[in-house]
Amino acid sequence: MFLPKVASTKAANVSASAARVAMTARMRKVNEAVREVLSEAIGSLLDPRIGFVTVTGVETSPDLRHARVFVSVLGNERKRERTLEGLASAHGVLQAKLADQLRMKRTPQLAFEYDPSVERGVQMSQLIDELAPDDPS
Repeated sequence: MFLPKVASTKAANVSASAARVAMTARMRKVNEAVREVLSEAIGSLLDPRIGFVTVTGVETSPDLRHARVFVSVLGNERKRERTLEGLASAHGVLQAKLADQLRMKRTPQLAFEYDPSVERGVQMSQLIDELAPDDPS
């Protein structure tokens, strides 16, 4: 059966759009699963360089080869740098835990980056507290 070109193009656009939405939902699930496993695994690391770390987000590439892991670190800049060094040196152990706990086609190579959003949020809260009156009238 011959379909007019317009109808087949619309059908292709609808299926491509549905695939993009499904892919986005899939990647969201992958990112969240990786974040959860890494959060637990980082807490069990014994490296003295690694301080109090919160995994704030993960961005995994669509081919699952690379993952950018965003972390927030409690402490000054020197503590942050040492923590990022410790995480970078422990990436093999963390990747092994990912491979063990998640069934994925590939285990992504991890790259850790500092996420300043938490620090900015604290600064914004301090500014709001300074500007807002303490009267609960």
